[in-house]
Parts: sequence; C-alpha cells; structure tokens
Amino acid sequence: MTELTRTFNRLRSRLQGIAYRMLGSVAEAEDAVQDAWLRWHGANREEVENPEAWLVAVTTRIAIDRLRAAKLQREHYAGIWLPEPLLDASPPTPEELHERADDLSVAFLKVLERLTPEARAAFLLREVFDVDYAEVAAIVGKSEAACRQLVSRARAQVRDGQPRFAVPREMHRKLLQAFAHAMERGDFTTLSGMLAADAELIGDGGGKVQSFPEPLTGGRRIAQLFYAGYRRFGDTARVELVQLNGTWALLRFVDDRLESAQAYETDGERIVRILVQRNPDKLARIAAARGVALAS
Repeated sequence: MTELTRTFNRLRSRLQGIAYRMLGSVAEAEDAVQDAWLRWHGANREEVENPEAWLVAVTTRIAIDRLRAAKLQREHYAGIWLPEPLLDASPPTPEELHERADDLSVAFLKVLERLTPEARAAFLLREVFDVDYAEVAAIVGKSEAACRQLVSRARAQVRDGQPRFAVPREMHRKLLQAFAHAMERGDFTTLSGMLAADAELIGDGGGKVQSFPEPLTGGRRIAQLFYAGYRRFGDTARVELVQLNGTWALLRFVDDRLESAQAYETDGERIVRILVQRNPDKLARIAAARGVALAS
C-alpha cells in the first residue's frame, strides 16, 4: 500500500461523513468520495501542503456540486423525499453516541434539506467537523464574514426544525420497544395512547411503493394505519429494534422481507413524529446487511 493510499484510507471515514451529511444518500456519498480519491490520485503532490485540508475541501466541493443537481431532481421526486437511513454496523462508542445523536439522525438530515448547498456545507464544516472559518471560506468560495452569516442563519434554521425534546437514549429505547410490541400484537388502544394527539407520520416510497404524498397527522389516524397493517399481515409481520443513524429506530419485516425503516421522535412519554422509509432503493443496503430480501 502506497503512502498516497494510506493517507486517503486514514481520512476516508471523515470524508464519507461529510459527503453523507451533505447528500443524505450513502450511494451518492460513496460516489463523491470515490471522485475525491481519483482527484487525489492525480494531484500534484508539491501543491498539497495539508492532505487532510485538501481532501476535505475537494470532497465538500464535489458534494456541493452533486447536491445542486440532486435538489433539482428532488423537486420532481414522487411524494416526500427522506434521507437514506444508515444502519449502525457495530455498537457505537460513547463519543460516537454523542456525535451521532447531535448530527446524524434522519430528522437532522431532513432539516438540512432546507439549506442551500453552500449554507449546508458551511454549517456542517463549522458546526459538526470543527473547521475554522478561514478554511470554510476557502472551500465554499466566500469571505469569512459571509460564511459567518451563512452559518448563523443555518444554525437558526436547523434549531427551528430540530425535534422539540431532548430525550435520554434509554427512555427512547424503552418507548420504541413498547410501541414495537403493540404493533406486533395489533393493540390499537396502546398504539393510540402512545402517540401524541398531533403526531405526524412522513413516508417516502419514492414512487415505487405505496406511501402518503403528504404527511399523515393525528395520533389516532396513525394508530389506525398501524392497526390496519396488523390486520393485513398478521403474524407474518415482525418489528425489530435497531440503531439507525446513531439513534434507536424500528425495522418492519413482512414474511422476513424488509418492508420499512422507521425513525421516531418522542417527547419522552409519547411519539410525536415518525419518518418511514419505504423506498426500496434506500432500503437495499440495510436489507443486504441483514441478509434479507426486500418486501415487494
């Protein structure tokens, strides 16, 4: 292995983290990092003073360009677009738990969609990856003052869109475990009681499977939806508690085929929002990691 490759591999996780948070897609992030590798391989070594800074800059610029194109495509997306969920491969360290809880959740990535590509890049580099403003300015091609304004406005937008409640992980886990059991039993009373009156369910089917074109609101209506699923699938459906994007979430299987990945927001007592990913393209990696097929 050459020094060139060793340097890139040492920084790959950081580059992948930047690209995934920018694009909300594992496949698109991997493509961006691969593009960065090709540029790194062909770069003039004498012009690279700091390999990490160079690679972070190149990866971010690639992600900005790809996000511009993606935003145009997402304007014509069938239904509601949600980020591709990321299944945690192994139990995270305490440091990773803190990081992921803050900046990797599906809800957080959805909020980032409100930002322009440049604002998203500036915000992530500064607030998540602790890049100084001089470097941020060089990467996004704006002055330091302009970048400070970008980050300040982005911070306010993200804060306004973030979940209203900070809930301890163990409390979140217990609530989801109880909800999963109620789903599997078809316990409408418990399902309805665990959902806030103004709860919201947002689904992404990508135009490939059935989903709601608009958010479904109302705890009772959402409970009826889950109850209808129980009546339809019965014992062929099961629900599994997993960690997606660093937070507790649920996977639902029908006939041992992955049907959906569900991220939950709670206030510690009731569920206030559910983000349901059903687009098979965005579930394929999770299904492959679990060794199962996708539900048709």
